[in-house]
Amino acid sequence: MNQRAITKAVIPAAGLGTRFLPATKAMPKEMLPVVDKPAIQYVVSEAVKAGFTDLLMVTGRSKRALEDHFDRVPSLEYSLEAKGDKKKLDAIHEATHLGDIHYVRQGDPKGLGHAVLCAKQHVGDEPFAVLLGDDLIDERDELLSVMAEVQQKTGGSVIALMEVEPEQISAYGCADVSAVEGEEYVKVNGLVEKPAVDEAPSNLAVIGRYLLHPRVFEVLEHTAPGRGNEIQLTDALQVLAAAEGEGSGVHAVVFRGRRYDTGDKLSYLQANITLAVDHEDLGVGLKTWLKEFVAGLDD
Repeated sequence: MNQRAITKAVIPAAGLGTRFLPATKAMPKEMLPVVDKPAIQYVVSEAVKAGFTDLLMVTGRSKRALEDHFDRVPSLEYSLEAKGDKKKLDAIHEATHLGDIHYVRQGDPKGLGHAVLCAKQHVGDEPFAVLLGDDLIDERDELLSVMAEVQQKTGGSVIALMEVEPEQISAYGCADVSAVEGEEYVKVNGLVEKPAVDEAPSNLAVIGRYLLHPRVFEVLEHTAPGRGNEIQLTDALQVLAAAEGEGSGVHAVVFRGRRYDTGDKLSYLQANITLAVDHEDLGVGLKTWLKEFVAGLDD
């Protein structure tokens, strides 16, 4: 088995962001700010921190702002330097110095599985990570590095799961799992996309972090459109879970840390508030205001 360190990560960012219209009419949803940084920057930072230094962003039409954000702006840097504004200068350098970022277009929005397939040429024949921008993982918690260790041990693909309230499982992909003796990770026997509450095999929801064996490309190329008439990554993982031979099998890490869902308006607002109360500059003032604001609300 190939034991080289896994360095490549794919970040699908071609979605239309229709749930956030009209804000996303002219701006990618990935550029919506979470406190003081666009959501996509949290995702890129997480990948780099976990050792993934070769990043591929799968974009679509009207996503130029993503490339601009991670590019240098010498005139702005010069202006801030001339003013002696080191704090803002460091903030923009943080985005431009994160890692080696490449871009590829997903011509047609055919689903997450198709977006991953667009990365085939760049990734080649080695395991790689996939990070979805709707899920932000707190920088104080480890997830990707743990998943990478599991992938190296098992040789197949690894997904991230999180326990949710049973009545919420129909909003997620759900995993049927079994324990692996002597290990904290679990074996995935099957996956069900958005099951009815009374038909769900567990309350373990699939969240947006994957460590995939390159065999997934071969499966995706033969995966017919599924739910929503899109090529679903879940369907390909279901095939790999039941397959045999090199690159087969799917295991999972059950994440018990802090995850922020920015996938819908209410969750997005909650993520902003949750992260802002811990913010170095904003936290104290926001907490004081929140207590006063909540105290003044009518039941």
